[in-house]
Amino acid sequence: MKFWRAPPAADAETHGLLLALVAALVALALASLAIGRYPLSLETIADILLGRDIDAPGRATAETILFLVRLPRIATAIMIGAGLSLAGAAYQTVFRNPMASPALLGVSAGAGFGASLALLLHLPTLAVEAAAFCGGLAAVAASYLAARSTRSHSLLTLVLCGMVMSALFQALISLVKYVADPVDTLATITFWLMGSLAKANAADAATAAAPTVLGGAILFALRWRIALLALGDHEAAALGADVARLRAMVILCATAMTAATVCVAGIVGWVGLLVPHIARMLFGMEPGRAMIATATMGALFVLGVDDVARSASIIEIPLGVMTAVIGAPFFLFLVTRARGEQWS
Repeated sequence: MKFWRAPPAADAETHGLLLALVAALVALALASLAIGRYPLSLETIADILLGRDIDAPGRATAETILFLVRLPRIATAIMIGAGLSLAGAAYQTVFRNPMASPALLGVSAGAGFGASLALLLHLPTLAVEAAAFCGGLAAVAASYLAARSTRSHSLLTLVLCGMVMSALFQALISLVKYVADPVDTLATITFWLMGSLAKANAADAATAAAPTVLGGAILFALRWRIALLALGDHEAAALGADVARLRAMVILCATAMTAATVCVAGIVGWVGLLVPHIARMLFGMEPGRAMIATATMGALFVLGVDDVARSASIIEIPLGVMTAVIGAPFFLFLVTRARGEQWS
């Protein structure tokens, strides 16, 4: 499997670049606290975060915005970016395909259908998120079982089953939208599917963080074995990897991270497809370094795009729309730069 990338930098330079990425993420997170319809000065933010007892006009309002709105939203954006990027990198390695993304096996479509059905039934927010999470897992499970039923162990069969399941759940989403009340329910479903962090709270941040941290830790612990899958099944098995079990574990972790993302923010595309390529381009293929870079760059990307989405205009732009507008042209740029290589 070949990915277009520049030659990796020397170790010292690479470590410095990784530290710079982490520092940039921290700086962007702090700057994001001040961005919004209600601007907050860095001094006010520092006073609140450090617990300084200063009686200033609007202090109570600033605390409410900081703790109940912006901190949860920033944490959710970071977890979503890291989770989608790690899931995308895992799928690309497992399927030995640089075009693989977290939506490959139908998880996004399945989660979208689960949430759409819950919104159609006017269920509470927690039930909508649970339905989205279960729908994503169900779609991937159906893809996996369909591939197994063919008695074929080919990755191509699994990918084709995933495409079929994705098309099926997309059709079910269209059916739900067709029967939804056009006055209120249809608009709610449509805007949810576009992706947004406008209503993110502490519970959403925790929902996104749990699978991302746990799944990311498992993938990091298995990083060297996962790297063997890029060599092919026979080669990985010859080197001691239990290919079937390892692939199932990676798919489960990546699916859980993606489903958690969709259930709290809707469908946010391009992150898991684009970011892993940039990380490999800058940091090479060393598994540990590439994973850290992928997670950090994904968090930077989603947080930065969300800042633009909520501050570029009077009406907040859906996050999924912004990631597509930015990600698609940039990915096209990567493809044109890679025209001299053969991706396989």
